[in-house]
Amino acid sequence: MRIWAKEWKNNHMLRDMTVCNDSDDTRTHKVFHALDEICYAFDLGKPIWLDANIEEFKRHAKTRFHQDSFIENIPFDYLEIQVIEED
Repeated sequence: MRIWAKEWKNNHMLRDMTVCNDSDDTRTHKVFHALDEICYAFDLGKPIWLDANIEEFKRHAKTRFHQDSFIENIPFDYLEIQVIEED
């Protein structure tokens, strides 16, 4: 599985990274591990999965975490994660 993470501000991508996970974990565990890795690399607190994030991710394999998903203030508009390759 490959997940692409992007930070956006004013419709411009500030930075991005791709996380690859070839383990035998479940899809959910792979997504959570990738998000942990992304937050560590971007020096962010882990976002809270709101109901809207869960539904959007189930439907499109993509979601956006806005300020309301983070406890601390974020210097960008949103963090987007997207599955770009499934096992």
